[in-house]
Amino acid sequence: MPLDSHYQLQLLRDILSNHQTDCCGSVSECEQVERLVKSLMVNAEINENMKPVLQEIYQYSQSGAGSPDLGAHITSNKQNLSQWVTDMDQFS
Repeated sequence: MPLDSHYQLQLLRDILSNHQTDCCGSVSECEQVERLVKSLMVNAEINENMKPVLQEIYQYSQSGAGSPDLGAHITSNKQNLSQWVTDMDQFS
C-alpha cells in the first residue's frame, strides 16, 4: 500500500533528522530519500514553496549515494539538514 503525502513527508523528515543528529547514514537511506522526493515532487497536494527544498534534498541524496565518504557528506550538510527539517515543518 503506497504512503500518502503526509506519511511520505514524515518519513523524509525522520531520515533527514536522523542524518542531522547522528551524522551518519546509509546509501540505501539516500536512495529512499530520492524515491520519496521524486514521489512528492509530482504530488499536486504538496505546497509549491516546498518544491525548491525538495530539489535541494534530492541533490543532497544523490551526492550522498555516490559519495566515497557518506559520513563526511552528511557532516558537511549538517546545517542544510537542520534547515530542511525546519522548512518541512513550516510548509507541511
